[in-house]
Amino acid sequence: MSKRRPKQILLVTGMSGAGKSTVLRTLEDLGWEVVDNLPLLLLNRLLDTEPPEGSDGDDRPLAFGIGTRTRAFDADSIVRRIKKLRDERGYDMGTLFLDCSGAELERRYSETRRRHPLALDRPASDGITRERDLLQPLRRWANRVIDTSNLSSNDLAQQIRKTFSGPGLGETVLSIMSFGFARSIPAGADLVFDMRFLRNPHWVESLRPGTGKDPDVAAYVAGDPAYDEALERIEGLIELLLPRYQAEGKSYVTIAFGCTGGRHRSVHVAERVAARLHAAGFSPTVTHRDLQTAPQDSLEGPPGAR
Repeated sequence: MSKRRPKQILLVTGMSGAGKSTVLRTLEDLGWEVVDNLPLLLLNRLLDTEPPEGSDGDDRPLAFGIGTRTRAFDADSIVRRIKKLRDERGYDMGTLFLDCSGAELERRYSETRRRHPLALDRPASDGITRERDLLQPLRRWANRVIDTSNLSSNDLAQQIRKTFSGPGLGETVLSIMSFGFARSIPAGADLVFDMRFLRNPHWVESLRPGTGKDPDVAAYVAGDPAYDEALERIEGLIELLLPRYQAEGKSYVTIAFGCTGGRHRSVHVAERVAARLHAAGFSPTVTHRDLQTAPQDSLEGPPGAR
């Protein structure tokens, strides 16, 4: 069984109220393993813990939060221990220090009506001054410093995503599905496109038993005069939106294409769009909710002119 070996370890520390919780939540959303307020004496034990049976090890990056409220906090001792883990055990360890002006920290404590952890019975300014002194060794040691005085929580989260995402981290899970409106719109879909404006293969007797995966059905759908322009615009919109969703930290995006019965038009379009997105570097998962249902004239409505 392989040993636990995070490919990167990040200590997150800094002033209380400067955004440590926001940073740790964002890193967790990106796929990091996150531990908060872990006594540093226990870090070796965590790193030596065997991965679950049947796994191939766990090389996810690891972030652990430490602050003045951490048990047995001593900034000089923490710096020495980090150096030892880096030099003797070869871990890639970084330190992110979150700083913030005293005036802004006082404002935040006043707005939230929270007490500073180092000044429970005194003005917040006293606790801020004391904490800044206690943290100075870590502030000097840190290889990354972010001043959050002028950052909102969202601004800070965006900066963390931009800095600490990487291959396999922070990627939006993309699902593409087809469905039939006659059997309801799927719950949880983020984008829903109605393909009922395209001509319906159900009313062509030779095509009715087939599905949108069949070449003759696909060719019939693609032969609609509105098909090319409509699909180009839909695909362009999706390619525009997906990076925006990812930048905003949206973990899952589901795009649903519907037609009346969910067997022909929506299936073909879902397959086509998935292929284009795959070629553009995305990794969509495709499902066809109603593909196996039997064709029914009563669901399709009148054939109309088509």
